[in-house]
Amino acid sequence: NDSLSLSQQCKKFGFLPSPFSAMVAGHLRYVSSFSSSLPSLPKHLPLQYRPANATGFCLCFPFASLSRVFPPHPTKRKVGTIVIPPWWSSFRSHRLPALSPARCFFSGSYDARLFGFFLGWHGCDVCMAVHSGFSAPVTAKLGSFSRPSLFLSLTGNARYLPSLGASSRPSSSFVAGSSELDEERYDVIVVGGGHAGCEAALAAARMGAKTLLLSLNLDRIAWQPCNPAVGGPAKSQLVHEVDALGGEIGRIADRCYLQKRVLNKSKGPAVWALRAQTDKREYAAEMKKVLERTENLHMREGMVTEVLLGKNDNVEGVKSFFGVNFFAPAVVLTTGTFMNGKIWVGKTSLLAGRAGESSSTGLTEHLQSLGFETDRLKTGTPARVDIRTVDFTKLEPQPGDDEVRWFSFDPDAHLEREQMCCYLTRTTAATHQLINDNLHETPTYGGWVEAKGPRYCPSIEDKIVRFKDKDSHQIFLEPEGRTVPELYVQGFSTGLPERLQLGLLRTLPGMEKCAMLRPAYAVEYDYLPAHQCYRTLMTRKVEGLFFSGQINGTTGYEEAAAQGIVAGINAARLSSGKSLVVLERESSYIGTLIDDLATKDLREPYRMLTSRSEHRLLLRADNADTRLTPLGREIGLIDDRLWQHYQTKQANIKEEKQRLQKIRIPVTDAIAEEITKLSGQSIKNMITLATLLKRPHVHYDVLDQRGYGNSCLSFEEKECVEIDIKYEGFIMRQLNQLELMSSKQHKLIPKDLDYYAIKTLSLEAREKLEKVRPENIGQASRIGGVNPADISALLIYLEMKRRNARKKLQDEMEGCHGKGSVEYVDDQISVA
Repeated sequence: NDSLSLSQQCKKFGFLPSPFSAMVAGHLRYVSSFSSSLPSLPKHLPLQYRPANATGFCLCFPFASLSRVFPPHPTKRKVGTIVIPPWWSSFRSHRLPALSPARCFFSGSYDARLFGFFLGWHGCDVCMAVHSGFSAPVTAKLGSFSRPSLFLSLTGNARYLPSLGASSRPSSSFVAGSSELDEERYDVIVVGGGHAGCEAALAAARMGAKTLLLSLNLDRIAWQPCNPAVGGPAKSQLVHEVDALGGEIGRIADRCYLQKRVLNKSKGPAVWALRAQTDKREYAAEMKKVLERTENLHMREGMVTEVLLGKNDNVEGVKSFFGVNFFAPAVVLTTGTFMNGKIWVGKTSLLAGRAGESSSTGLTEHLQSLGFETDRLKTGTPARVDIRTVDFTKLEPQPGDDEVRWFSFDPDAHLEREQMCCYLTRTTAATHQLINDNLHETPTYGGWVEAKGPRYCPSIEDKIVRFKDKDSHQIFLEPEGRTVPELYVQGFSTGLPERLQLGLLRTLPGMEKCAMLRPAYAVEYDYLPAHQCYRTLMTRKVEGLFFSGQINGTTGYEEAAAQGIVAGINAARLSSGKSLVVLERESSYIGTLIDDLATKDLREPYRMLTSRSEHRLLLRADNADTRLTPLGREIGLIDDRLWQHYQTKQANIKEEKQRLQKIRIPVTDAIAEEITKLSGQSIKNMITLATLLKRPHVHYDVLDQRGYGNSCLSFEEKECVEIDIKYEGFIMRQLNQLELMSSKQHKLIPKDLDYYAIKTLSLEAREKLEKVRPENIGQASRIGGVNPADISALLIYLEMKRRNARKKLQDEMEGCHGKGSVEYVDDQISVA
């Protein structure tokens, strides 16, 4: 009531004076200033309870004394009176069951802690919330709460909380106005709905963690803003491994493909790469359906601007742009290209994470305030053209494979579909001339964008500048869907102004009259160098905070999905108090990817390549399930049906290999003559079928044709048998090398080791080791700037430190046991 001062109002209604009056008055004026925008209470409430003025009713409580609001009664069923002061509309009384002193919860868009303290000062026992439909509660830990409390909210709910004894105090807050006490409390929160976010959220939810997926736009879940394709060299191995662990990207690609091809088929199986062109819109829709149907998984639209921390610098949740707090002990950030994202078309820029979607602001600055290092990267996407305006008679067709291969090891995920054709064209002299004449108008060469782009997926201007000796570059035209007329011009991303892009497209054969539907653009964005993460993808600075996807400096859907499933697994395990999972470098391409990210100080977008793995013959696509499905089963992502399928497959492969080792054929057999022709090597004696398979150009289908194959096996099982037998010698040699190396590579380094104290290390090595803080010798050896001599010096220092500690312990034990002798057996102390 503007006609009465705060002190007069307090005096009129008998409130006790408080030393916090001035501060409370200031907050009340602020709250009153926005109270008119708050929603009104509906007419019908639980308990048939409706105050005269919702805003006034809730705000009057901080100034009510305990004795006036809820007079104590000896019997629970007696009633008390709630008084609404007249300056909030008319005076009314409402009869409710009496409440004795209880815990006070308070939330709002202003400082809840101050009002919570004020409530406690006067002994108020009401449980209440004031918010505008966005705000989450803040818990004020005040008083005892052995009896129920009343919960009132502007969103319209009034209800009683369950009785809480001193031994059952709630450890978490709840959503104001919800029907569930812990609606805003989760086990895992995933920020971002891209490929990393989807895998992280699904993994956590399937492991039983209550998971919240927050995305800027729920209509763009698992969107493919660049090339709508999955797989390719090294990337397909990542997809197979994600599937083997229980992930989703391979299953969706197997259902939504437009075309499939196996690349590098003329080479060895270590570099075979399945690639699928997918239907962009169908892929996103299918992934969203999976998310929506997954138990324990909740989805919500919102932009996260802050990470909430506890007293020990551990994650407690996140805060949205609109002021909502979501609570969880584990948070996974998968922000993609959205953190301070900016799109460039020539000299013109637009704040956006990708075309048509706004960027995320505030989070980068908040992470910087927590001590994280950030930097900028750049990527780009080409123009889209109308398929109806392309002359395909001038293009080279690129059809899919006749025999369709699959990413997923689950046969139930396979869906045979009619394939669409892709096409090949090439740049011309006119293309190169136009680009060279206008390099100054591109963001990179014009000098107004300094962020580095992907080395292995360069723009067309980068190709022409870096490879001046080449007269032409391949350009692929690939469909974006079955029901849309858009063609993706692969290999033709550019930062040139839009006014030049159509003319550039029309320099390509077959596209002389093409129509451009969407212009090409470059996008720069913030990322956090991943050496700030452990190999679990949890950050070193903040416990419970995980980074995954392009925020770590990677590029590609597959790399994002691979990080996402690992981050989701570890976030769920952290929230349940279990140890975190680390995939070793030699176990998988996922392990290699994460080891590189956590070890190397990368300053350009990271793309997975087969050459990055030292053990690629062991890390093939065909045996990804053999390597990782047992782990997926152990952590709870592989259900009984998939586990049974896996065990059956492994048993079939083992039995078939044994059968082929036993069956011997004579030189006179017809198959012997055919194999001699195929391999160019004669057969002189009786020979096993397994030995025949080891010969060059001899495949399992030869055995099928001659009646020596096993018709009960699937194509995938036959392929696994052939690879295991044909490359047995190479595989055994690499396994032996790995075994010899593992003992040294996995030697742990103490977490508190002072590298600057090791004077035998070079200064550069000390700086790099101190910055990255590797977990073991293998990781230390892969840090740039750390040479073999430094590793030798580090090993010597660790051994000397171990011996000194051992001697010290021996002396202490001898002192304790007098004349007793102390012996060492494999570093274990035995006292005689």
